[in-house]
Amino acid sequence: MTSLKPHSQASHLTRIIVIARHTFTQLVRMKVFYFLAVFAVIAIASNFFDLPQHEGPESLGASVLRSIKSWSLGSMTLFAIVLSIVATALLLPKDVEDRTLYTILAKPVPRLDYLAGKLLGVMSLVFVSMMLMNILMVSVLHVRTEMILTQQAEMAKALNWPAEAVDSLQKETMAQGPTWSLQGAVFATFLKATVMASLALVISTFSSSTLFTTIVSFLLYFIGHFQADARSAFFHADAAGEGIASRIGGLVFSIFIPDFQLFNVIDAVIEGQFFPPILFAKLVGIGLFYTVFYTLASWYIFSDKEF
Repeated sequence: MTSLKPHSQASHLTRIIVIARHTFTQLVRMKVFYFLAVFAVIAIASNFFDLPQHEGPESLGASVLRSIKSWSLGSMTLFAIVLSIVATALLLPKDVEDRTLYTILAKPVPRLDYLAGKLLGVMSLVFVSMMLMNILMVSVLHVRTEMILTQQAEMAKALNWPAEAVDSLQKETMAQGPTWSLQGAVFATFLKATVMASLALVISTFSSSTLFTTIVSFLLYFIGHFQADARSAFFHADAAGEGIASRIGGLVFSIFIPDFQLFNVIDAVIEGQFFPPILFAKLVGIGLFYTVFYTLASWYIFSDKEF
């Protein structure tokens, strides 16, 4: 019996990869996502040019690089969240409409493999798209950083600045350019999109409407940004002697609705702050927990549905 386990696990993995590949191809063919990609690419590529916000004396400093990072990471976040929610909301209804779902489940394919493959396909598309935008962002930042460093050196030479002052200024500028902390912020955005896709997957298993799944997913996304405040209110009420129910309620709320503020490291990275590895590991753990939790919840709901 034990000799069959590796083969069984390989079969599950193979099915998941096949479904993920099919899902990836299916989503690429949906032209509606090209508009989101074009929007994100334009927002990032626009930083190649001297736009109004780049003009003025501050263009010799790090403010222009912060502006590039703000535009780029904001575009990536918008694209990743919208794509992960809308793509996931479309998949199950489309498979039912095309009767692809009946063909897959008749193989037979375990429903967990089907859901995991669908989620992996969505996240593969989000990952590839974000990596392309990330490469473009890093390229823009590298070019801009070199330009600013050259301008600063020329300005310092004209003003006879001491070498120590020039080194300090240029170190500050390089800290605003392409860094590993910036890559950590990009990956944190991808983790947040992964959690949202898995949450949308749960909703889509009991909803037959793509619109309903999309609206509820976005609603929960915004609620998740206020989760910390709600949890704090629960715990504060408990401290005031209003009972243990508030603490239990806060715990249950935090389990089912993630605190998306934890993933918001973009502002700190834009300011040039260091992204500590311990925080990165924490976000990876949180992302994996909610992704697995929501996928298993989807499987539990989906296993009782008749097709």
